[in-house]
Amino acid sequence: MTLKINFKNNTSKKTSTNLVLFVNENFKTDSLKKYISMSELNYISDLLKVSDLNKNLFVFELSSKKKIILVSIKKNLKNSEIENLGAELYGRIIYEKNSKYLVNSDSIIGNYENFIGFFLHGLKLKSYEFKKYITSKKKKEIILNVIGNKNKPSKSNQLRFSALEKGTFYTRDLVSEPGNVLHPDEYAKRLNSLKKDGLKINIYDDKKLKKLGMNALLGVGQGSIRGSYLVTIEWKGLKNNSKPLAFVGKGVCFDTGGYSLKPAKFMEDMTYDMAGSATVVGLMKNLALRNAKINAVGVVGLVENMVSGNAQRPGDIVKSYSGKTIEILNTDAEGRLVLADAITFTEKKFQPKFIVDLATLTGAIIVSLGSEYAGLFSNNDKLSKQLVDAGQKVNEKLWRMPLHKNYDKLINSKNADMQNINYVGGAGSTTAAQFLQRFILNKTPWAHLDIAGMAFSKYGGALNSGGATGYGVRLLNQLIEDYYE
Repeated sequence: MTLKINFKNNTSKKTSTNLVLFVNENFKTDSLKKYISMSELNYISDLLKVSDLNKNLFVFELSSKKKIILVSIKKNLKNSEIENLGAELYGRIIYEKNSKYLVNSDSIIGNYENFIGFFLHGLKLKSYEFKKYITSKKKKEIILNVIGNKNKPSKSNQLRFSALEKGTFYTRDLVSEPGNVLHPDEYAKRLNSLKKDGLKINIYDDKKLKKLGMNALLGVGQGSIRGSYLVTIEWKGLKNNSKPLAFVGKGVCFDTGGYSLKPAKFMEDMTYDMAGSATVVGLMKNLALRNAKINAVGVVGLVENMVSGNAQRPGDIVKSYSGKTIEILNTDAEGRLVLADAITFTEKKFQPKFIVDLATLTGAIIVSLGSEYAGLFSNNDKLSKQLVDAGQKVNEKLWRMPLHKNYDKLINSKNADMQNINYVGGAGSTTAAQFLQRFILNKTPWAHLDIAGMAFSKYGGALNSGGATGYGVRLLNQLIEDYYE
């Protein structure tokens, strides 16, 4: 499926082409006289009189060659709601035989800034497909020609939307790849190719990681025939040397659970256990493509958690990059080990303004919040509020969860500085975040986003059609635009 969107100079207002028009929330048709014939207007008006108007759009088939689609614009729509309207339109036209549509922006109701920009952005996000490995592909092309003078996106807005779409799609592509293709070796190679976008890439392989003392990260990957890596992705959008914003991602390319083996059912979904890292990568690509006026760094730990004669065992004790020792009671609590070293490294090397880490970390967060909210844990109220507000704007919602010193006793170990799980049970997501907080050594503002319920959707959502969602790219971009750029 390919989607083409063209902005055309005004053509004849009345056309024989499939037409997308905008009306108010009551589907009043008076304003449509300029764009369709009286016979078409009367036909549509009569049908609307006997229709349930509690919908966002109606499709009227006037002939085998022409449809008119009315999209209802309610009062005071948020930008995210406008995006959802565009996505809903795509969800309808993808199944239609006709593939060419004329979108008349002059029919837009209400005083919205950049309505068409957000509308088409939602439509394009919904259009994403990952069919790379399907050999019998049905070729279909949908062409949208946008006419009219109302709310045509400026060049700067078109660049912004394009960068966000490319960043989000890159994240979705990474998450969608199977584990036999996107293993850590291949992942690191792909990240190196991002240099062409203007990003500075540094790859730390096993040898360098051993020298640095990143034994928590290395321990997770030691059972795999693939290498383990820590990759830094730097964007300098400012000429000064101001402290960067830092984003850290868990990149477990496949997670068997190690010797604490996962059940076979749904283990195939563990290809997306690297979604936190993919969000960081997509965000950094987006920042480079739109030439963001900010200094930022992305840090991702790339490993594969496998079972072998060399794999980490329950009961092992490792010394992390921070110098703190960790007793491994469960090898399936591996993401926090990867993040522990990555977080301390990021804080020490880059001394950032803040650190936001993202990970598909716990099943417990899905029990708590389902697929509506990601869990937010933080040591900083200001950063938390900024993240929550940014998430509301783009409809990538966050719910703040508790951290408290009393949870520390649940992860204290008799044999090491800490253990990697709460052996007593309960508060699984909180104790995981409490564990990560121990690796912030210099009181850097920090937030942990547990995106286990948000990174992948079997059934699809408002802006995706099932599979990888790209959750977090738009949220973090909004955070940067609103508060740091």
